[in-house]
Amino acid sequence: MRILITNDDGINAPGLEILAAIAAEIAGPDGEVWTVAPAFEQSGVAHCISFTHPMMIAQMGERRFAAEGSPADCVMAGLHEVMKDARPDLILSGVNRGNNSAENTLYSGTIGAAIEAALAGVPSVALSQFFGPRTDKNDPFGPSVSQGANAVRACLKSGFPRANGYMTFYNVNFPPDARADVKGLTAVTQGYRGDQ
Repeated sequence: MRILITNDDGINAPGLEILAAIAAEIAGPDGEVWTVAPAFEQSGVAHCISFTHPMMIAQMGERRFAAEGSPADCVMAGLHEVMKDARPDLILSGVNRGNNSAENTLYSGTIGAAIEAALAGVPSVALSQFFGPRTDKNDPFGPSVSQGANAVRACLKSGFPRANGYMTFYNVNFPPDARADVKGLTAVTQGYRGDQ
């Protein structure tokens, strides 16, 4: 499996490193993980894309690129430039530093990348790590590490159906708990901030 990963926290964010490990597990030993992520923090840019200025892309390593643009720009750069000769089978966005639930999804660059992938017809999953009083300060991304691959596998198993011509994408939020306290996965509908 060929997987493209991105985020909105930037190419050097710790969550992207965790996502790379999740992607490598999903891709398997014969798969490939490609990274096209923002050169700088892009939180809160939603599904913004660049129209008025050129987007510079720098290769940072093997299959690893930093782009001076939004997460949605990174997806487009990955699809139409970096991986143009062999499109990815899956696009993963995250692991975001903070939750992307309720109204937060409207502002999220993490979600914006998954939307752009879905619009391009590529299965996509956004992953975010909620932080809170129960978060293990020594292992803040623990639930993402322990449950990330399982969550992506569950999305792959459920499939990416189309509704009114648009492909489904998934938004996964890991709870603000110690990894040992996370027992499994639950599918829910999109809620409102008052529901948290």
